[in-house]
Amino acid sequence: MQSFKFIFLLLISILHLRCHNPASDSIIKSDIELIVLGIAQDAGYPQANCQKVCCQKFYDQQETKKHVSCLGIIDHISNSIFILDATPDFPYQLQLLKSFQEDNRDYSLDGIAITHAHIGHYTGLMHLGREAMGASNIPVFAMPRFKAFLENNGPWSQLVDLKNINIQTIKEDSVTMLNEHISLTPMLVPHRDEYSETVGFMVETKNKKALFIPDIDKWSKWNRSIDSLIQIVDFAFLDGTFYDNGELPNRDMSEIPHPFIEESIWAFSTLSLKDKEKIHFIHFNHTNPVLFESSAASKNVSNQHFALAREGNRFALID
Repeated sequence: MQSFKFIFLLLISILHLRCHNPASDSIIKSDIELIVLGIAQDAGYPQANCQKVCCQKFYDQQETKKHVSCLGIIDHISNSIFILDATPDFPYQLQLLKSFQEDNRDYSLDGIAITHAHIGHYTGLMHLGREAMGASNIPVFAMPRFKAFLENNGPWSQLVDLKNINIQTIKEDSVTMLNEHISLTPMLVPHRDEYSETVGFMVETKNKKALFIPDIDKWSKWNRSIDSLIQIVDFAFLDGTFYDNGELPNRDMSEIPHPFIEESIWAFSTLSLKDKEKIHFIHFNHTNPVLFESSAASKNVSNQHFALAREGNRFALID
């Protein structure tokens, strides 16, 4: 009997270690939470017309769908929710965020903040229109060029004309209050700016900060110190589009610049263990092996004391 009890306890311990997710440590119960609603690059996973092994895993039912990179904020004090980037997976992600509502309360969508005008980051706004939600004056926080793009190009201009959305202009390094508890500060980052600026966001409450930079060309091209920003935040969700330089063998990857995860691991190698553990890579291309939790690449990232964002991860934004 004693040996059976020992084996039972050992199995429980092993299962705990295998199921343990560092992100879950950061949320027990919080009045304001940040929730990962998606982790994939703009085109999602699987990607259209992809015949590669990576996407075939989905069709062979070996892997689940991965939704486009997006963060949600839920304020249990004000019964409010906010979304950072409106992706093509907006219906699912809004429902996922609402699933965290408490006590059968119906929280209101009180704002959407957009980082830039690439397809995975703003096209979900279409679901606010007359053919879908028929929303009324949903605040959309947008930089000046992106505001002009929405106002002067269909079908987005129809959202403005029909007052489905109410565009709130945000400015570089200027604090915008989402509500009385949460502020948003945009920071310009270098990226392909065909239709709008590209920004990252600093989200702040009274005692927590979270950084969200899903797209940037290279850390070395930025006129800010990413290390310094990591040191002052509690969580950093950073561009992890590609794992390494050989990921797209038939493409010149300099034409689609992003900091490879391997590059970032090296660049952040001098950070303290505490600061490394703040970093959660996000925005994974369908070819990126870290999409799959059992991959050697995912295990390598974890072994280097960094994290990979996973859908449904919850983080406390207020103590």
